[in-house]
Amino acid sequence: HKYYCTVCGLLLGDFAPWGDDKESPTFDICPCCGVEWGNEDYTPESRTEYRNEWIESGAKWFEPQKKPESWNLEEQLNNIEQSETDK
Repeated sequence: HKYYCTVCGLLLGDFAPWGDDKESPTFDICPCCGVEWGNEDYTPESRTEYRNEWIESGAKWFEPQKKPESWNLEEQLNNIEQSETDK
């Protein structure tokens, strides 16, 4: 199973930010948008609000050393719908 950040859509591989049950947040931090899973992304509204603020402030990587050279914000944001429907 592939997991994505609930805010920015970053592919997380087999790391489940909200646990395998999708109800047990890890409180880890996304290396891309910097959201703390289980804190700032607790509701669909809070995810949207955090996402909009992150994008408006330049969509900067929280851990820039982990940013892929071929990173594409629009492509990554397309993963969000997929992660939302997985819940």
